[in-house]
Amino acid sequence: MAGKAAYASGVVEMLKEDHAKVKQLFEDYESADSQEQAEIAATAIFELEIHAELEEKLIYPAIREALDDNDMMNEAVEEHHLVHVLIAELKKLKPKDEKFHAKFCVLSELVKHHIEEEEGEMLPEAERHDIDWDVLEAAVMKRKEALMAKSSKKTGSKAKTAAKSRRG
Repeated sequence: MAGKAAYASGVVEMLKEDHAKVKQLFEDYESADSQEQAEIAATAIFELEIHAELEEKLIYPAIREALDDNDMMNEAVEEHHLVHVLIAELKKLKPKDEKFHAKFCVLSELVKHHIEEEEGEMLPEAERHDIDWDVLEAAVMKRKEALMAKSSKKTGSKAKTAAKSRRG
């Protein structure tokens, strides 16, 4: 069984790194000026969209198949749905819009709660089950690279350009 947990660590560690990055972006947003907040929000949205797709298309189906806990998986999917709704609404607003800050703060709270449940319940439970972690990790990393390349050509380039101009 120890071997299975070792295999899981690649996928689980990637998820935890993504979680830490997004939580840091939310924290940075709170203390930033309005120009920086717009850039941080764009980066957070970019990161969340890629992360959510990996979980929804690859990771959650593999975990759902191995676990006998539809309630936990359905709740995670519903939380993702709400994240997508908030992101879609944020994309329609300008960062200077008074509703933008409120929506971004709600997104932050929702995502932090989701991360807490995922890291506290779902992932530890998944690691105890027989999932082909090697195959899952290969698929996730391949898809993540493709999504980042595709997104950086569209939305991500805006965030990267803004970050570069801020640095210098």
